[in-house]
Amino acid sequence: MSDTPRSHADENVFSVTTLLKYMGNDDKALAIVTKIVRDACAPRRTPLDQARAAIEDGRLTEAGKVFHGLRGSVGSLGAKRLVAAALALEQALGAHDAANIPALLSTVEAEYDAVMAAADDWLAQQHPPLAPG
Repeated sequence: MSDTPRSHADENVFSVTTLLKYMGNDDKALAIVTKIVRDACAPRRTPLDQARAAIEDGRLTEAGKVFHGLRGSVGSLGAKRLVAAALALEQALGAHDAANIPALLSTVEAEYDAVMAAADDWLAQQHPPLAPG
């Protein structure tokens, strides 16, 4: 069972070590956590695209709800940096802080992409492709 933390900073991007331990740190836990990771990553960038469109249309409350949901779903993957960035953006959206929203949105998008890349790497290590016959 590998969690692939390459450095301490990476653990703030993606780490399912605690989740695995909580679930029992065995093969069954690994199967469950693998499903959780797949499910959390399945929408890919769709939530970000929806939130960006909502922001552009002035639907800040709706966009805030998207980021709140991301904090819960993707945050369960140990995505501490994403959670912090999404919270800051959610607060700026709630305050209608138009001056800071674009930069905060860019930060959230970058952190989200980092989580997706780390999760993809972790999933690939859990189920490496079969070697040709």
